[in-house]
Amino acid sequence: MKIATLISGRGTNLQSLIDAEKEGKLSGKIVVVISDNSEAYGLERAKKAFIPIEVLKEEEEISRKLKELGVDLVVLAGFMKILSEEFVKERKNAIINIHPSLLPSFKGLNAQKQAIDYGVRVSGCTTHFVDEGMDTGPIILQKEVEIEKNETVETLSNKILAEEHKMLVKTVELFCNEKLIVEGRKVIIKE
Repeated sequence: MKIATLISGRGTNLQSLIDAEKEGKLSGKIVVVISDNSEAYGLERAKKAFIPIEVLKEEEEISRKLKELGVDLVVLAGFMKILSEEFVKERKNAIINIHPSLLPSFKGLNAQKQAIDYGVRVSGCTTHFVDEGMDTGPIILQKEVEIEKNETVETLSNKILAEEHKMLVKTVELFCNEKLIVEGRKVIIKE
C-alpha cells in the first residue's frame, strides 16, 4: 500500500513510520511526505530516508499529488490544518490521525494542557479515522498514560509521544494488512 504522510512540524511520528518501514515492520511504503510548512523538520527526516517531499499549502494541490501517486492511505502525523469535508469524504476511512488524548476527551490543540488543567488522572493517545469533524472520527486504538501528581505539560507530552510512536506504526500496519473494518462509529480489528 502507498502511504502519504502529512506533517507540519518536527515529524517524530513520521520518524517512527520511517524506522518501521526500514526495519521491515510496515507492509506499506511511504511514497511522499507533504508539509504545509517549508521549515518543518520532518521534511529533513524524509530527505535523509530518501522519501520524496512536497511543500504544498493548498488542499487542491495536496489532493492532486495524492491522486497522481495513487496513495491508498493518508497519515496525519502532526498536520495542523483542518481538512475540508470534501477532501475527507473523497478518502473515507483512508485518512488516519493520531491525537495526544483519549478521545473523545480533549479534542483540538493543547490536549495535554487541557488534561492537566481539567485534573484528570489518566490521559493518553488515540488513533482514529478522520471524518468531517475535529478529532471525532471512529477510534482505532488507544493507550492510557497515567498523570503523576507533579506532571507538567512537557513531561506528559513526552510520555504520550513515546506511546504515539508505537501506536501509529501498529495502526498503519493494521490498515495496510486490511485488518480494520469500520461499522458506523466502531472500528473492528480482524484477527
